[in-house]
Amino acid sequence: MFNIVLVHPQIPQNTGSIGRLCVNTDCKLHIVKPTCFEINDKNVKRAGLDYWDLLDVTVWENLDEFLAANADKIDRFFFATTKSDKPYFDAKFQKDDFLFFGGESTGLPMELMKAKWENAITIPMGKNGRSLNQAVSVGIVLYDALRQNYTDFQSK
Repeated sequence: MFNIVLVHPQIPQNTGSIGRLCVNTDCKLHIVKPTCFEINDKNVKRAGLDYWDLLDVTVWENLDEFLAANADKIDRFFFATTKSDKPYFDAKFQKDDFLFFGGESTGLPMELMKAKWENAITIPMGKNGRSLNQAVSVGIVLYDALRQNYTDFQSK
């Protein structure tokens, strides 16, 4: 349905939760190294419970490798960031889009987002907030993308 791209994830429990979310929404997970943990880490699998073996996941050695393999799809890259003023609910998501999320303390590289800055989106927060948990952020954006494409999701 959609492609969730985690660029340099740092917390295995978030990655495990996102993996579980991907299984339950028929999404593919892309993990772009470096990570701060081993993908076979017990915490990743614990958070993903028994779903990890059902996950459609590709682990990329680096961002350049991912971009080389997916360069033709750049128009459908969406970047979740606190640096944009465009709310995620203003984006028009389509089946097979790539939804990017950066490392928990680093976010996405600006150079990456500049490749398609008009697709940089944010989750609105109150004045005291600065960011949300990565797994929560993926859930918020992904479920709006699913809502926008519900008939495609429902027909699977």
